[in-house]
Amino acid sequence: MEDETLRPKVGIGVMIFKDGKILLGKRRNAHGEGEYAFPGGHLEHLESIVACATRETAEEAGIEIGNVRFLRLLNLKTYAPKHYVHLTMIADWVAGEPRVMEPEKCEGWEWHDPERLPSPIFATVAGDVEAWKSGKNFFDA
Repeated sequence: MEDETLRPKVGIGVMIFKDGKILLGKRRNAHGEGEYAFPGGHLEHLESIVACATRETAEEAGIEIGNVRFLRLLNLKTYAPKHYVHLTMIADWVAGEPRVMEPEKCEGWEWHDPERLPSPIFATVAGDVEAWKSGKNFFDA
């Protein structure tokens, strides 16, 4: 019998733009702890990708987003033994000020210039910015 714990999970990250800047938060209590990352999380059973991006952003940062669209697909094995099929979506900020909704998962949210990313950065983010610039949208491992 196959070990279900070894199956890849589906992770969604959301690159949110407001006035030319992107929203990043410092991760806590998870892989990539202490690294800056976009809002995001796990795709739930039978949930749409856009609904997941919208829900996770509201749950984590308390803001409303719109115009959610696909940016890239990544086979993420950087944090092995965890393995994710990671989708990054782009969205536009619509309303609200980012605030820490899950203090056990994030230290704080800030808007950053995508040309000047903070450090350390979560494994997906630099590639997401590169995908946004280049239009390349598939990154296998």
